Amino acid sequence: MKKRKADMSEYILRVKDIVKSFVGVKALQGVSLDIKKGEVHCLAGENGSGKSTLIKIVSGVYEKDSGTIEIDGEIQSNLTPIKAIRSGVQVIYQDFSVFPNLTVYENIAFNSELMDNRILANKNRFRQIAQEAVEKINFNVDLDAIVGDLSVADKQLVAISRALINNAKLIIMDEPTTALTQNEVKALFKRINDLKDQGISILFVSHKLDEVFEISDRFTIFRNGQNVFTGPTSELDNESFSYFMTNRKFQETPYEGKPQDEEMLRVENLTSEGEFYNINFSLNKGEILGIAGLLGSGRTELALSLFGMNEPDKGKIYIKNNEVEFKDVADSIEHGLGYVPEDRLTEGLFLEQSIGLNIVAANLPNLSGTMDTIDGEATENEITTWIDNLSIKVADPKLPVQTLSGGNQQRVVLGKWLATKPDVLILNGPTVGVDIGSKHDIHTILKELAEEGLAIIIISDDIPELITLSSRILLMRDGQINEEINSAETSVAELTEKISLDIDQVV
Repeated sequence: MKKRKADMSEYILRVKDIVKSFVGVKALQGVSLDIKKGEVHCLAGENGSGKSTLIKIVSGVYEKDSGTIEIDGEIQSNLTPIKAIRSGVQVIYQDFSVFPNLTVYENIAFNSELMDNRILANKNRFRQIAQEAVEKINFNVDLDAIVGDLSVADKQLVAISRALINNAKLIIMDEPTTALTQNEVKALFKRINDLKDQGISILFVSHKLDEVFEISDRFTIFRNGQNVFTGPTSELDNESFSYFMTNRKFQETPYEGKPQDEEMLRVENLTSEGEFYNINFSLNKGEILGIAGLLGSGRTELALSLFGMNEPDKGKIYIKNNEVEFKDVADSIEHGLGYVPEDRLTEGLFLEQSIGLNIVAANLPNLSGTMDTIDGEATENEITTWIDNLSIKVADPKLPVQTLSGGNQQRVVLGKWLATKPDVLILNGPTVGVDIGSKHDIHTILKELAEEGLAIIIISDDIPELITLSSRILLMRDGQINEEINSAETSVAELTEKISLDIDQVV
């Protein structure tokens, strides 16, 4: 039974002393959170800190063990997803929960029809609902487009439009920038500020320091299921934010290793029509080379061609001064290349398979025993070696890899390719979707690998990451290398300006 308070609250959400346990493990240990009307509030914390658990409690997916939830001045009991939506709470998860095979207008209007308990669908009503929703955020989109064909950024705007038709008062965005380019992030932030101006509150769940400092009015930070900080953004800086998140003090320092004289990779006039043109560069042993550019600049297509997944139309690739032609991925692995893909979940891991099998998946031919069987002892030793070397936190390597946190999953992908003993390792978005502590650890691992002689190429939207790790950065635009930049002689602001287009072109 809801109990209305006599005075109208300035808060859209207040949760107090929330406790939640799963099979004896306390996921939340009396956490509290309050969000003011019309504010952008950041909820931060490492993977496993309890952020997702609290979101699911506030949205009615999980039942709390104890504590209180108040939405827009009303105490909530027996909260369900439908009750939460009707109270004005909308959650946009990382996958946006859209129907990829349906049109834009069907995706936007579908929930509204369910909320109104309608039995029969009416196309004209669907279109009208959708049109009114997209107009609220000035989202220019073809309502008849199939959502699966849209960009990640537009799928997100579809999800936001859908939230607004149900009179959302609080929109919870769970890691909303994970798969967005810099310009798309800027466009999203403009939309968030527009929503804020309309009095809609945003709970922004993220661990990207530069982004959350830019967009958030206040912070709440969880660690191990407990509150460790709540306050205005102005009271935090990068160092204190990282400490509250991890209970560790660390500072990112630029990679100071010196490339060796031995050339490991060289490409000459490499071209793939419609993707990239006349690419020329070399990479030495122990060097970390960064590649930057907007989505569509050709950077990922170049990486796929270097790794033998796409065949270029012309040009030459040299490995240790020997010209090579990769027929397939197995050929590139044999020549000493490894590739950590952009999306570890769909491209880098076998999610339902064991952690151990994922680690050795690319190296199984070298672990064969007699009569084409797998050498069990050698395989176990290989698995143990990379779990130890990369400090992968795992209870049992026989568990499915999908049970691990994002940071540990990324280490498994890294271990999979390091197990092949590559001479050149290409990483596309090496720390996408991992928390601050794991990101720092992965950076440290990459620096150590380079110092040991591994030649590394890093493709990333994370400008501080590129500057910190690489000695030089190739800037790609329109499928060509536009400029080579000395990392020590540039800043985050300067490189960002060089990469970015005018934001008005993408809003």
